[in-house]
Amino acid sequence: MSFSTDLLKGKTALITGGGTGLGRAMGERFLELGATVIICGRRQQVLDDAAREMMAACGGRVIAIPCDVRDPAAVDALMEHAWAECGGIDILVNNAAGNIASPTERLSHRAVDAVLGIVLHGSFYCTLAAGKRWLAEGRKGKVLSIVTTYAEGGSAYVVPSAAAKAGVLAMTRSLAVEWGPRGIICNAIAPGPFPTKGAWDRLLPDPSLLGEAIDRIPLRRPGELIELANLAAFLVSDLSDYINGECIAIDGGEKLKGGGQFSWMGSLSKEQWEALEQTARGTTARDKKQM
Repeated sequence: MSFSTDLLKGKTALITGGGTGLGRAMGERFLELGATVIICGRRQQVLDDAAREMMAACGGRVIAIPCDVRDPAAVDALMEHAWAECGGIDILVNNAAGNIASPTERLSHRAVDAVLGIVLHGSFYCTLAAGKRWLAEGRKGKVLSIVTTYAEGGSAYVVPSAAAKAGVLAMTRSLAVEWGPRGIICNAIAPGPFPTKGAWDRLLPDPSLLGEAIDRIPLRRPGELIELANLAAFLVSDLSDYINGECIAIDGGEKLKGGGQFSWMGSLSKEQWEALEQTARGTTARDKKQM
């Protein structure tokens, strides 16, 4: 069974971090369902390549706009571009993310600021910029924020991410009450393990750890990107208009089994931590070369 192919026809969706990973998967599904998709991120070439490939595979229209969501002026310029190009947006997906797996005492201030800036500040800036415009126009809108299954309970070894995602979840629930009466619906998705190259290179670079990760999931497998994309499509569509302020976990039951966080990393040796950090630094360096 599948959605009607015109489920999102006439809608314009802005997806932060839309050129790779979960963001791109959601963008492709929205395209297939009739939406115009705007993707943003910091790497222009990655965005341009993604837009071209997405349109070739799915049809429709993709607009690539570079933006560092940590910069409120850049976010405002992004929204101005979206309003000028498309007459505004109907859907905002706060997907841009950053995470670092590390013993907390080894983190630098820069590392903490980077995660909080992208995840918490970026989501707030984008939501505020879109919300102000919707409210001024008396226009309905939907905000979907991608959080984590540890946003409510926290997690060792990814403390900046846990704090940032908890803040985004609190923002989602708060604005659902404040803006709901004025036609703006806010929800969140809390994904469990979904294999995306950037995230898994940083958080699970050692293939030997994959089996342990799978064992913590009752369904004994990671999620498939289309499964998350379908949930996102439903939540931003008119079919979900009575769902507001909710956070829906999509994790194969991992959270219910006591997983959904990184506390298991307490068993890693010093050598494993050093290997993980070296791999993460290499991934970050490759990303910077594409900017």
